Amino acid sequence: MVDQKGNENPLGVSWHNSPAIPMLSPATVMDYFSDTSNPFYDNTCNNEIVKMQRLNPEQLSQMTGIEYTLLHVQEPILYVVRKQHRLSPTQVTPLNDYYIIAGVVYQAPDLTAVLNSRIMSVVHNMKEAFDEASSYSRYHPSKGYWWEFPNQESGKDKAPPKKKVKKTKEEPSSTFQRQCLDMLLDEWTRRFPPRPILPGPGPQASTQTDSSKPGGLPSATTATSAPIPNAGSGLTSTAAGGMSSLPAVQLPQGGDDGKVEVKQEPSSPQAMPPPDKKFLSS
Repeated sequence: MVDQKGNENPLGVSWHNSPAIPMLSPATVMDYFSDTSNPFYDNTCNNEIVKMQRLNPEQLSQMTGIEYTLLHVQEPILYVVRKQHRLSPTQVTPLNDYYIIAGVVYQAPDLTAVLNSRIMSVVHNMKEAFDEASSYSRYHPSKGYWWEFPNQESGKDKAPPKKKVKKTKEEPSSTFQRQCLDMLLDEWTRRFPPRPILPGPGPQASTQTDSSKPGGLPSATTATSAPIPNAGSGLTSTAAGGMSSLPAVQLPQGGDDGKVEVKQEPSSPQAMPPPDKKFLSS
């Protein structure tokens, strides 16, 4: 079957024989290519003569004229067949190469065809670019030539419209992620326990037990030493409200270190508490 993509250019022609494609192999590919319906096959070649006379294919090297030979094989999809003109058993001139891909026969382009195709592509693209650039040029007798592009309005560039970016709402963590996080936190807590917070430096309190209180409840007293200013030896302190009086306390002069030693004199046996006041009812 012939698929013509161009009327004159053989590079636009392909041929294939669907029933014989599954049986393609290096041993049968030349019989597949020499089908009489193949437009790339010349019926007057030496291969056809050997085939009609049932000669040994090795005798092709002893003949002169047009012949076809299998040039390259890449099973199971690619086969390359060369058309050449044999001048002597040791001298040949290549004419064309044909490649068979998945059973479809194409003519391989030569170097001239490849260069012509690339040059034509470059010329076509440059022509399109020049045509588009010339469509933006403007002319006026009083102003001369200037460019006017679609994104310009009265000589001022218009800022391209900003695309609105939709903010995707972040999904909350899954139950599996929360469980894994809890396991990691527990593991780190066991490996690296938190350090206890030590109290800062300050006055230390001493706890003493007062036997006079019921149950022997402890009473906290804080002992501090502080410098006391010098005072006279006859200082007497009186309890609030005049209910009781304390014995005189002698305060000697402070020493070099600025501290005062307090001494308490023994109480006199004649000192008696004041009698209770009795109120007579009228």
